[in-house]
Amino acid sequence: MLRGTMSQLPPDLLDLLRCPQCHGELAVEPEALRCDACRLRYPVRDGIPDFLIEDAERLAVDAPAG
Repeated sequence: MLRGTMSQLPPDLLDLLRCPQCHGELAVEPEALRCDACRLRYPVRDGIPDFLIEDAERLAVDAPAG
């Protein structure tokens, strides 16, 4: 179930979005989109994904995603 700012993104749009760095699939989090392939989390603010790689949060390699 999508909550918070993610509920503002249409499900068909979410199916089309890909990681701007590796073009991998994105996992939906309550207020972010996460790429498990390159370990980046992209924030979603006011329903708008911020896909600037320099704004993405780098996730620890050994930490579980999500």
